[in-house]
Amino acid sequence: MGPFDMLQISGSALTAERQRSEVIATNMANANTTHTAEGGPFKRKEVVFSAQHASAFQLQFAAATNMPHFAGRASGQVRLSQVVDDPTAPVMRYEPGHPDANKDGYVAYPAINPVQEMVDLMGSVRAYQLNASAVAASKQMIQQSVDILKS
Repeated sequence: MGPFDMLQISGSALTAERQRSEVIATNMANANTTHTAEGGPFKRKEVVFSAQHASAFQLQFAAATNMPHFAGRASGQVRLSQVVDDPTAPVMRYEPGHPDANKDGYVAYPAINPVQEMVDLMGSVRAYQLNASAVAASKQMIQQSVDILKS
């Protein structure tokens, strides 16, 4: 693995963690949304990360250009593959005067725990910071390598 591979991996992880933070912020912003365009309360969203593999073209190009260290391996990038709805049932609260109340006076609220969302957000921010540190360290290693080659 070369220094530019490390930048590529950390860069893709930075993008994935930023997207994760945006999903968490959306969950928090809609914690009290009882009516959506689809009907019913807002559904909490969760992210699914996956590894992004090299395409067939990239693998053939690596083999054709006599770069065996690239041939036959995944690119090692992280990506947000999908955003899925949390299957947890909505929280029912007795509020008979609410416009979204059912015939028994209960309103369906999203099953969003603000404490859990904050913990998830802190984890996402910390992962982002760690990947930013890895990018900085990679840049420093590349710069030191260039300085050594200059002398």
